Amino acid sequence: MKATSGEHYIALDHVRALAAMLVFVWHFTHGHQGSPVSFEGGPVWSPLVLFDEGHVGVALFMTLSGYLFAKLLDGKRVSYPLFFWNRLLRLMPLLLLVMAINAAREALVSHDIWAAYEYLRALPGGFIWPTWPNGGWSITIELHFYLLLPLLLYCLRRWYQGLGLLLVLAILFRAGIHYWTGEVQHLAYGTIFGRIDQFVLGIIAFHGRSHLIGYHGRAVAIAVAFVTLYWWFDHQGGFYLQPSYPSPSRLWIVLPTLEGAAFAGLIAWYDGSFSHGDGPLSKMFSLLGEYSYSIYLLHFYFVFTVAQWIHVNVLDISNFYVALPVSLLALVAMMPIGYLSMRFVEGPFLRLRRRYIRV
Repeated sequence: MKATSGEHYIALDHVRALAAMLVFVWHFTHGHQGSPVSFEGGPVWSPLVLFDEGHVGVALFMTLSGYLFAKLLDGKRVSYPLFFWNRLLRLMPLLLLVMAINAAREALVSHDIWAAYEYLRALPGGFIWPTWPNGGWSITIELHFYLLLPLLLYCLRRWYQGLGLLLVLAILFRAGIHYWTGEVQHLAYGTIFGRIDQFVLGIIAFHGRSHLIGYHGRAVAIAVAFVTLYWWFDHQGGFYLQPSYPSPSRLWIVLPTLEGAAFAGLIAWYDGSFSHGDGPLSKMFSLLGEYSYSIYLLHFYFVFTVAQWIHVNVLDISNFYVALPVSLLALVAMMPIGYLSMRFVEGPFLRLRRRYIRV
């Protein structure tokens, strides 16, 4: 992960790679409607439950964003207009290409050019509502986080308790929505009102990293507790079957907070506790992390069709333990597409970035 300043954070590339793996495996194994792998059941207690509930990769992405920008901006004076400009250069070119592809597909399927126009006309609303395609709803949430970032950093410098208060208010807000509507899964999963916890906890973890770096027992305890929570969550029905979608479970009031706390602690521990080398495995994960945004947006064009084709024509992958290694091979096969996207779509715009750290 190379910042505008030229610094490269290989450990955070590894984390980003893991997040991409979780999301990709989730889509490959379960598809749109629980096929080829059914939503029922799940693996025995192990970290594999996180792949069976791979939507949690989005929480890892969000927590990493909070941690990364705390690391990048720590104690520095920032030109926020240039910061926002750089983030738009990073996120929008590929997203705009995806929107153009989808608009063309709308026109081809309907044999009506006006269908593309209607599709494109609705897209500006994605700056406010999480409606952009191919997982682009999460980019809406990221943009909302960037708008809040100056306030969060002000609280960090001048009123540290404000970050804790924000977490409390977010939980109370979700509790209120659950009380009034009977469910809060949509809001907790798909909007800044759920994800703000993860950004804030990522920021807090960076500034409290001294309590985690080198404390391997604490990291193991966090990991075991989180895997146990998600094992229970998975066997209670998981994302779609607890008992239905959207779920009326009160767990969604605090699930974003629990995800953010666990991931924030583990990111800080992993980032600071080891000397991350440049061996073959590390390089592969680093590249996967570098291409993760491309893979995230573009895999929607391939992942469901490829999984079903393999299931029907090559190998029965209805068993999670069979589907998992096949999905990882499919992910590796996506890396050339990620490279081409970075080389020809994203890379040219990244060269236009400007330094936003003030001297």
